[in-house]
Amino acid sequence: MRAGGVLGVEMERVARVVAVGASNLTRGLHTIVATARSVWGPDVDVLAALGHGRSYGGPSTFLVREIPGILQSGLWRALEAQPPAPTKALVTDVGNDILYGHPPAQILDWVDACVSRLRQVTPDVVVTGLPHAAIVGLPRGRYLLFRSVFFPRCRLTLDQTLRIGVEVDEGLQAIAASRGAAFIRMKAEWYGFDPIHIRPRMWNTAWQEILCGESRPAVSRRATGREAVRLYCLKPERASFLGRERYTPQTGVALGAGGRVWLY
Repeated sequence: MRAGGVLGVEMERVARVVAVGASNLTRGLHTIVATARSVWGPDVDVLAALGHGRSYGGPSTFLVREIPGILQSGLWRALEAQPPAPTKALVTDVGNDILYGHPPAQILDWVDACVSRLRQVTPDVVVTGLPHAAIVGLPRGRYLLFRSVFFPRCRLTLDQTLRIGVEVDEGLQAIAASRGAAFIRMKAEWYGFDPIHIRPRMWNTAWQEILCGESRPAVSRRATGREAVRLYCLKPERASFLGRERYTPQTGVALGAGGRVWLY
């Protein structure tokens, strides 16, 4: 079955998008939701394990909030409970674990485990690379600024980060190839002064290409500002604030423009 008539583009039908990542996914979730609705219809469900500073395999802290690693999240239990449906899966934002000091082999093992689990749900998995092109040539002073702000405990130099990044990026490509997943390179023009977060004005271009490939359709419907704020403020299933754990059951938040969202 195929869909996409409103855009004049033939694309495989998708009823569910599953996405795992960190801050870029968190900031761009509304764009992903809007893109999915435009391409595959208004009733696409989105399940995501995300969060600023999210690690793939260990707990991570952002300000006063701590969340478990993606592999330890409730996403996998939720997927097992979901009925079969045509699904698109996305694995992105791997770079945090480099700056947390985890060795490349460990990072790649975690990502490989995620891709393996997703491949049990769908053959349509996309893995994104690291924003290596945006970091090459980065002034050391700017690197130290962003490292201090986002990863204050990190002591890796710019050269070390670049070297490890190349190793991890090559490993991500190898994982995608071995697991039958698509691999998308992150483009330097998607980034600006901030070398690790996609610029807001490039969200639509970047996420549409990541989800739909180079021959992406021209998506006409975008999320409203109200929906973007609502999605950003949704609470994940598990999080701790100042050491106090908060559990928010995920029953699927219905959106006014269509679709439902679960966060883990």
